[in-house]
Amino acid sequence: MDSIHPFRGGRLPRRFVYRHNAAVATASAVHSGTSPTPYAHATGTVTRPNMVSVGTIVWLSSELMFFAGLFAMYFTIRQVRPDLWAEHTPTLNVPFAAANTLILVISSVWCQLGVHQAEHGKAFRSGSLLNVGSWGMREWYVLTYIFGAIFIAGQVYEYAHLVHDGITLASDGYGSVFYLTTGFHGMHVTGGLIAFLLIIARTFTTRHYSHAQATGAVVTSYYWHFVDVVWIALFATIYLLK
Repeated sequence: MDSIHPFRGGRLPRRFVYRHNAAVATASAVHSGTSPTPYAHATGTVTRPNMVSVGTIVWLSSELMFFAGLFAMYFTIRQVRPDLWAEHTPTLNVPFAAANTLILVISSVWCQLGVHQAEHGKAFRSGSLLNVGSWGMREWYVLTYIFGAIFIAGQVYEYAHLVHDGITLASDGYGSVFYLTTGFHGMHVTGGLIAFLLIIARTFTTRHYSHAQATGAVVTSYYWHFVDVVWIALFATIYLLK
């Protein structure tokens, strides 16, 4: 009797319990009209990417194509009129442009430090302003904004000197492509500065720093790093490849 009875000591065998639970789960799924899961014991959650981040990346991809067109225009006109480049490139102030480029690159470092604080839910400083270790996203983004504004001011200063030397948007092909490529980039940097102001302002208008606000700070950093990389390519093309 003991050899054929499924119970031992009043307890069900473990394999019998597993089969019973699986059968109950399958019957419940059929009754509710859903498909049973292949593994009843599997656990975990399915997550999907943040749609704001995905949308920002897709938009930046289109911006990349826009700047690719500007680069194509630059190299095409340069190939057709190399004499213009031989005439005008000596007037470029390469050390000044390199210093201005370094300012923009450093601003990306401050921006990423701000992102780190935003991802940890720290919107503003927790100590003295002189205590950099206590800074939050707001303080790092203000510093990023200052460096970005210095970059734009440096670009305007360079434009003034080039115009004084006779290189304008309508002077010749070199002037046209120089101002179009660097000018459109400057407009993108200005747009990033406006975005920083909005992100910083939101930290003053709310008591609770939400996940949505942190997402806004993160996608703004995507944009800022993008314009930084584009400028490095422009600097190498315009100022180094003479």
